[in-house]
Amino acid sequence: MTHSAIKGLNGSSGRRQFLKRTLLASGGALALPYIIPASALGRDGKIAPSERIVMGVIGVGGRGSGDLNWMLGEQDVQFVAVCDVHRGKREKAKADVDGRYGNTDCAAYRDFRDLLDKHKNIDAMLIATGDRWHAPAAILSMKAGKDVYCEKPGALTIAEGQALVQAEKRYGRIFQTGAQRVSESNYVFAGELMRQGRLGKIHTVRAHLGYLPAWPRVNAVLPAETEPAKEEMDWDLWLGPSPWRAYNPAFLNSWPVPGWYTQYDFAGGIPQWGSHTILQCQMDLGLADTSAVEYEYPEKGINGGMTVRFANGVQLIAQLEGWRGSCGVRYEGSDGWVATADGYERPDVSAPQLFSEYKKLVKDYTDRTQRPLNHVRDFLNCVKERKPAVAHAGVAHRTMTTNLIMDICLDLKRSLKWDPVKEEFVGDPEANKLRSRVMREPWRV
Repeated sequence: MTHSAIKGLNGSSGRRQFLKRTLLASGGALALPYIIPASALGRDGKIAPSERIVMGVIGVGGRGSGDLNWMLGEQDVQFVAVCDVHRGKREKAKADVDGRYGNTDCAAYRDFRDLLDKHKNIDAMLIATGDRWHAPAAILSMKAGKDVYCEKPGALTIAEGQALVQAEKRYGRIFQTGAQRVSESNYVFAGELMRQGRLGKIHTVRAHLGYLPAWPRVNAVLPAETEPAKEEMDWDLWLGPSPWRAYNPAFLNSWPVPGWYTQYDFAGGIPQWGSHTILQCQMDLGLADTSAVEYEYPEKGINGGMTVRFANGVQLIAQLEGWRGSCGVRYEGSDGWVATADGYERPDVSAPQLFSEYKKLVKDYTDRTQRPLNHVRDFLNCVKERKPAVAHAGVAHRTMTTNLIMDICLDLKRSLKWDPVKEEFVGDPEANKLRSRVMREPWRV
């Protein structure tokens, strides 16, 4: 009995009565009511099966494995199926799940369509595939009635992002993009300083880019090698909606060149890091429902940074330097600034007094939003409460649009203007054609 199936049973007494009625119907009530295990009723600190969120996962490589183990730590989650095109990865993930629950019940699949078809009882999916698969797998999962926690970037094209938003609405699902820093205290504090006006009038925000690919972005041409057996590594399914290319194992690595992370067909350029940091900046500015309107082509090269502007006049500068750690943001106003990144014990501030109410400002955020400082937990709570996640599909799409237009600007080598209401480039038919890509049959969004 999944979480979604017991919404009418409120409270533990209701669940007990349901169990008793079920046992009576099976003819076993007289003998069994007194030996129902405490875990089945939610006693002794255990989560009753009726309160658990039943989950599956698509993509269990490096990031997927980390997310899976993060979610396995949540007491009200139960994974029942894993999927990966690599046999070794899916078998390891199955072993991790089975080890967590002390059984051998977890199913393992090569093709995620089989998982969705055979597990109607699943409430939610974790998706941590390569970038080219994020939006298609998420949309098909939502169409199958599943809520979705999907790693960033949320989409590889603007059209995919639009389809993601439509699917979330059409199928009434909960979607969370995996921008976990939105739910971390240092980043929350930086955002609260800005939102509460303690930095004065904001004029500039800076977003860290951990690395940049070469421009113009290209696809490496590598010699064909013999494909593995499909059950060992399904190359066709690995490619998915991307254009066909001959198998070469070098593409299976994320990095360095020619790993998939570096290839135009498989990944974005700016979005690789901007899906963390540009998203964070837009969230904290209160601009996650729109996108930047002006994109300035950096004539001296991208390594010096790139500037975009929002309709309210605030400029965002994406740059390589400026922090002691990765995924940094910096917010600059008329009265001060704040900066933070991964690994900071506490954010840097322009004046010590700005840091004096760190705990209060973080508490202000949690009190106002009723959001936990745990991105996975926020998703799980929203699955149960049926309310939008903090980084829902609209956030993923609008912030990714900013990222993707920066890519298009660099690819076309000219500045661009964007209409975020019409979601089209102003007076630039060539740029408008790049809002989508042709997808390889049979894949669609």
